Amino acid sequence: MLPGAVIGWDLTAALALGDALGVPPLAMAELLPVIEAVMVAELNEQMDHSHG
Repeated sequence: MLPGAVIGWDLTAALALGDALGVPPLAMAELLPVIEAVMVAELNEQMDHSHG
């Protein structure tokens, strides 16, 4: 945890959501880390702009 920053997703929850939606596990294993990295970077950038 880092105050004022997003450092990652709860991937256990993301995997469970994908499973519930019927997303194949191999697709989740390939795509979630990439999606998470982009989303974390974008969220932190947005927070920097709103606080600076």
